Amino acid sequence: QVHLVESGGGLVQAGDSLRLSCAASGRTFSSYAMGWFRQAPGKEREFVATISGSGSSTSYADSVKGRFTISRDDAKNTVYLQMNSLKPEDTAVYYCAGSTFYSYLKKGAASSWGQGTQVTVSS
Repeated sequence: QVHLVESGGGLVQAGDSLRLSCAASGRTFSSYAMGWFRQAPGKEREFVATISGSGSSTSYADSVKGRFTISRDDAKNTVYLQMNSLKPEDTAVYYCAGSTFYSYLKKGAASSWGQGTQVTVSS
């Protein structure tokens, strides 16, 4: 089991940037696929981005492609989500998730979830 703690959320204006971090502990991080999901008020949780355990593969939701970048630093047991050109529709609670199976993670099949960090983008 992996314990995940997100940080870096906040209130920004449209067009600004934010970087979310997710610190992991509890098992071998380098073999663990990691991902970011988000949930806006009144909506279901949705996939944002995933990265494989090796870091060689990434996947993004169409709504964030070209604006968001997921990365990992295995030396720090941390995964990041760099968010640029933020839009009001990016407002949501962002959750970090982890799984042994990269291909399943995009579908939300995670074995570990963080507590979430709020991102609010004003227009």
